[in-house]
Amino acid sequence: MIEGAAWILGDNVSTDEILPGRYMGLTDLAALARHALEGIAPGLPARIAPGDVLVGGRNFGTGSSREQAPVALREAGFGAIVAVSFARIFFRNCLNVGLPVLWSAAEAREGDRLQIDPGSGTIRNMTRGTEHVVAPLPAFAQAIVAGGGLMPYARGRLGRTLVPRAGES
Repeated sequence: MIEGAAWILGDNVSTDEILPGRYMGLTDLAALARHALEGIAPGLPARIAPGDVLVGGRNFGTGSSREQAPVALREAGFGAIVAVSFARIFFRNCLNVGLPVLWSAAEAREGDRLQIDPGSGTIRNMTRGTEHVVAPLPAFAQAIVAGGGLMPYARGRLGRTLVPRAGES
């Protein structure tokens, strides 16, 4: 279960707005987090509490396939992303880095307290007293997210150590 405040963004938010290209060379996860959403909401990472929920519109994560964008959002403290629709590669990159994502047009306003259960597809708006049920993450995707992302999940499944990339443990 993920619970946190809603942070609202609009349609067609690109990976360059999520994490501008000039930061792609950073390997320090805290530095990536500080620059999250710099292209669309400068200063937001300083206000995020662990578990907060990013609520996007249509085509969230459009643009390049850079996996640093969802890593920056995860490291900034977002516990989940809910959007009307996602760019396909961004959606998969979120799962690969252990960040749960759900498709939903559930109503939320900035600051609403949301409770997300990716396993059941339940999105509760605790502030408004509403509940919205969407397609849950498939079991394999839940396992990847619960495992901390694709690499830690694969390490666990294979029972041996894979070579970690920069910033992974």
